[in-house]
Amino acid sequence: MATNNEIAIKHTNQSQFPKVDFNNLDFGKYISDHMVVANYANKNWGEPEIIPYGDLPMSPAMLSLHYGQSIFEGMKAFKMKDGNISIFRLKKHHARMNKSLARMCMPQISEPMFTETLRTLIELDHQWVPSSEGASLYIRPIVFASEPRLGVKVSDLYKFIIMTTPVGPYFSKPYRLKVEDHYVRTAEGGTGFAKCAGNYGGAFYPAQVAKEEGFDQVLWTDHKDHQYIDEVGMMNVMFVINGKLITPSLNTAILDGITRDSILTLAKEMNFPIEEKRIKLTELEKSAKDGSLTEAFGTGTAAVVAPIQSFNIHGVDYTIPLPDANSFQLKVKKQLQDIRSGVTEDKHQWNHIIKIK
Repeated sequence: MATNNEIAIKHTNQSQFPKVDFNNLDFGKYISDHMVVANYANKNWGEPEIIPYGDLPMSPAMLSLHYGQSIFEGMKAFKMKDGNISIFRLKKHHARMNKSLARMCMPQISEPMFTETLRTLIELDHQWVPSSEGASLYIRPIVFASEPRLGVKVSDLYKFIIMTTPVGPYFSKPYRLKVEDHYVRTAEGGTGFAKCAGNYGGAFYPAQVAKEEGFDQVLWTDHKDHQYIDEVGMMNVMFVINGKLITPSLNTAILDGITRDSILTLAKEMNFPIEEKRIKLTELEKSAKDGSLTEAFGTGTAAVVAPIQSFNIHGVDYTIPLPDANSFQLKVKKQLQDIRSGVTEDKHQWNHIIKIK
């Protein structure tokens, strides 16, 4: 494919940047000026190009609208203290995207194509990366079947797009969770580990029901017996029980979160005991009753960490202490922020640096 100096760029005629209120960055409210677009046909990806962000022509017979061949990724770019930009854990996000593509019978995207198009896009729209503490540029790559045909089949045509949106620091009140014991988000052997669109659409109704009942989100349990913890909402979940960081072990029903992996890596370096295992609901309930459960939080690209205040099991509420300055979740969140902004050494080479002239 073309190098970043050769990728075709069509500049916008009217930048939307002056309309952005960087003091009020609602998630996804402002879409940056340009986007990457590439088309797949004849078993090959064509040359990507960068064009002004805007609507695309489409057929109502497009296969992704009918049979769900659509995946995406979520990642972030950060303004560093030296003025350059860091894309956090680009390689791992690319690998996870290809894993999702494989599960959905969709064509892989090479690392050079992913990296170079993303680099060129960020260089072009670098002013859209917020500079305030905790803010970032959210990056949304998406791939979907674009063949116009009504027959049930694996598509022969696809479209790859990358768009970006500036987002502010994630502030949320601590979550009140309903432990879901009826509906399931996914099942082992299914698509839970992939970031495919259907996983999110199928989770809306149970989450909506929980919100109508006064909760903020659901704590998903296993599909078979509803006896083991899976995820919270669309995030991985972690608990501190008896001074140990415990999180559900990965399986095909649980997303292999990039933030989850980063936190586990940093926890080891902090000499904080960790354990990945199947977590029984009864164990969670017992630890909440006897006070050994001292922290609970969700992890994900958008929130980094999202504190959990309580969860409801079969109609009974269990309260968890709110995080304070000594909490593991706040300490590890600060470490992640410092690595991404260049304050702390990036020992794991997680930052993909884009130098801004």
